[in-house]
Amino acid sequence: MTASDIDKAIADAYLQRDEQLRQVWKRSLPFDDAMVDRWERARRLGFAEGASIYGSSIVYGDVRVGANTWIGPNTLLDGSSGSLDIGAYCSISAGTQIYTHDTVLWAVSGGKQPKRSGSVSIADNVYIGSQCVIVPNVRIGTRVVIAANSLVNRDVADGTIVGGSPAKAIGRVVVTAGGHCELRFDSVASRSND
Repeated sequence: MTASDIDKAIADAYLQRDEQLRQVWKRSLPFDDAMVDRWERARRLGFAEGASIYGSSIVYGDVRVGANTWIGPNTLLDGSSGSLDIGAYCSISAGTQIYTHDTVLWAVSGGKQPKRSGSVSIADNVYIGSQCVIVPNVRIGTRVVIAANSLVNRDVADGTIVGGSPAKAIGRVVVTAGGHCELRFDSVASRSND
């Protein structure tokens, strides 16, 4: 088989898969997300039962993911300088980046200071919106919602809704008597005093 034959076989396989995805799910994905079985990749990475991770997601170092957690496309999970633990029933939306290190002080000090390192812990039942950044040494509690485009640079308590850059509390997740959850946002007037 020549290189041209291999290229054609790969292109044909992708076109077949794309057509299948469009017919069944009404979606068209880039090559790596279309061709990679998200649940199989999660199993190979040692994630818990029912977890899934897109082919376009990057995983470094010590990353543990709980059962039934969804890791969206184009995410970055950095467990290279500390552990990164993500609980069960979490949604980590597209483009989110979670870091256990940064080189800010190293860069601005001309290499005189070391990089900052630290673990990140995300409890069960957490929703992280698209394009969020979570920095080292952060603990995120249970039943937390992080709004899209947020920078999380400090711990987030159980049942809190946060948003912004840096992220601040903007509401609460309330569990009702029937076991359902409600999102209750603070009024704009009370938030303006932060």
